[in-house]
Amino acid sequence: MCADASPSPVITPAETLPATPPVTPPVTPPVSDRTKVRRLPERGRYDRETIDAILDSALIGHVGYVIDGQPFVTPTSVWRQGDRVYWHGSSASRMLRATKDGLPVCVTVTLLDALVLARSGFDHSIDYRCVMILGAAQAVEDPDEQLEALRIFMERLYPGRWEQLRPATRQELKATTVLWTTISEASAKLRVDGPHDEPGDETWPAWGGLIPVETRLGSPQPDEFVPDGMTVPRVASQLFQA
Repeated sequence: MCADASPSPVITPAETLPATPPVTPPVTPPVSDRTKVRRLPERGRYDRETIDAILDSALIGHVGYVIDGQPFVTPTSVWRQGDRVYWHGSSASRMLRATKDGLPVCVTVTLLDALVLARSGFDHSIDYRCVMILGAAQAVEDPDEQLEALRIFMERLYPGRWEQLRPATRQELKATTVLWTTISEASAKLRVDGPHDEPGDETWPAWGGLIPVETRLGSPQPDEFVPDGMTVPRVASQLFQA
């Protein structure tokens, strides 16, 4: 982010600032015609427990939208707070400037679990979990609410780290836009059942089965400014497979 030549005043969270939005039990919305899974409908899921679990395990989502008749899909970090999905980026971003005034968006996340090898090319597949959300993008306008959303975003990735960091400046917050849409029209789709050979293919002399795909953390690589012996930050375990 860009900074002014002169130091910007520091912004700190209000001591009693509530979570944004208030935490309430998730409500499963009715299945909409637009999100109903038609291809292999038995893989469709519409309950909030499944949808929230997938969203809470994702690091990256894709936001789809249309500007002047041209479709765009932008990869970005996403996170869930109650009944909302949030994303953020530079205030100068074309995507964020175009979508912050209620523009229809389609937000998706996908978790890849395994490569599926069958005994014919046609029956090869992947095991996955994905979510699609249709909604209208809304910008977070209140500075305290914006700061709290960014705090939740950071704490989701690195629990306990927010309080260790230099507080955000007004200039940094001005250069950042936070958007959200509600989880009111959404569906999940899962393939978690391994290979499906055609009858009779089981004896074909080719290997069949699953090759799991895992997201793992590598060895930390501190920069030259980290003092010897400083503890490596904790990373949220639910975002990485053991």
